[in-house]
Amino acid sequence: MLLAGGRGGAGLTQLAEAQQAQPFSISVPAELRAEASSKVPLPIQVAPEAAVAKNSFVRIRGLPPIVALTEGHAIAAGSWAVPLHALPALHIILPVGLDGRSEIAINLVSIEGAVLATAKTTLIVAAAAPARGAVAAQPSVSLGLTAPKLTPEDRERALALHAKGMELADRGNIYAARKFFERAAEIGLAQSAVAAAATYDPNELSRLNVLGLQPDIEAARKWYEKARQLGAVEAETRLRRLRPP
Repeated sequence: MLLAGGRGGAGLTQLAEAQQAQPFSISVPAELRAEASSKVPLPIQVAPEAAVAKNSFVRIRGLPPIVALTEGHAIAAGSWAVPLHALPALHIILPVGLDGRSEIAINLVSIEGAVLATAKTTLIVAAAAPARGAVAAQPSVSLGLTAPKLTPEDRERALALHAKGMELADRGNIYAARKFFERAAEIGLAQSAVAAAATYDPNELSRLNVLGLQPDIEAARKWYEKARQLGAVEAETRLRRLRPP
């Protein structure tokens, strides 16, 4: 119990006064416009940067479940946690076939879980336009992709499987999450193929501090290849990171 005139109370009062005197803020564009099958910057600036505690992070919510970020890690379907030092390199990876608007909420969160600042932006994704004078299928052919056009029913089913996989992964059950990702990838969801590959990829398992699950480079390569064929733009980079066969 803290007593009103005791040292604990005085310390908390001084901390509250300091935060009020120097409130934090997040700067982000009001809108982010992009095309599907691309990687675009997500510019987020926190101020005053020098006053933010070292272990604070940015929590991003409202992303489409099949979208990935280049930094941080997924904490739930459409939600990511990104360390402050990674913000300058942060990009959104947009898979093939994605379009529409998403309202994105961005919070600056302390290591204790307190929200220090909030901001919002709208992600507007348009279907990738075909090259001038070329038929729509040609960009996929030139990239060696076979990205199928999912029916609304198949897409909804795949997204539900992916969301369940993300939920299990967030709980630390990577093995069970893998099965849902693989099922969604077989339907044709590119980001699920990336997620499935990550559960075998030694680089990703190490980054997420996953213990008790053996990496399998050949399986990771198989699912990254599947993801590349489905149009996942990050699959090529991750394939190059794997050791040669």
